[in-house]
Amino acid sequence: MAWPATLLKGRPRQRRDLCWQQRTASAHELWLVIVDASASTRRYQALSQAKGLLAGLFDQAYRQRARLTLLTASGHAPRWQRHGLKASAALQPWLDSLGAGGGTPLLAALEQARHWLQARQRQYPHEQQRCLVLTDGRLNAWEPLQPLPCPSLLVDIERSPVRLGRARLLAQQLQADYRSIESFKVLG
Repeated sequence: MAWPATLLKGRPRQRRDLCWQQRTASAHELWLVIVDASASTRRYQALSQAKGLLAGLFDQAYRQRARLTLLTASGHAPRWQRHGLKASAALQPWLDSLGAGGGTPLLAALEQARHWLQARQRQYPHEQQRCLVLTDGRLNAWEPLQPLPCPSLLVDIERSPVRLGRARLLAQQLQADYRSIESFKVLG
């Protein structure tokens, strides 16, 4: 209700004497999280560290009231896990059961994500989208990739003593910011 406008007209006696203001809500945020859970992420506790990062991300999404969409890339094909849900404690069982294994359908996941984000932008033009990709980059050769249609961050979870550095190349092709998982460690 718009109290100043209502009271300027005098004391309201009936419902029609009230003035209403339209509620202005800020645009919702959607975070798309793509997790490479292939067998290579099992080595050197890469996926375990990624899960710790995801737990913090889910907490941050809850505090910022952002919606989450989760896509995992493992096995033969990527799988959508959650679509546009508000972050909550209900995500913890999914995170606990997230395991690594099988192949790396990351390229298919990135392509699906790009199409899904474009469709979502047409459906919700005011929604603020962000994408987070967690991968070790251990892929065979691939064709150049098209960038994702929203601000993106690729977190390199490669932990082996001999690093291939392919995640950095993926980030460049996706026009995503690049960070290694080690850069998220808290000092002290």
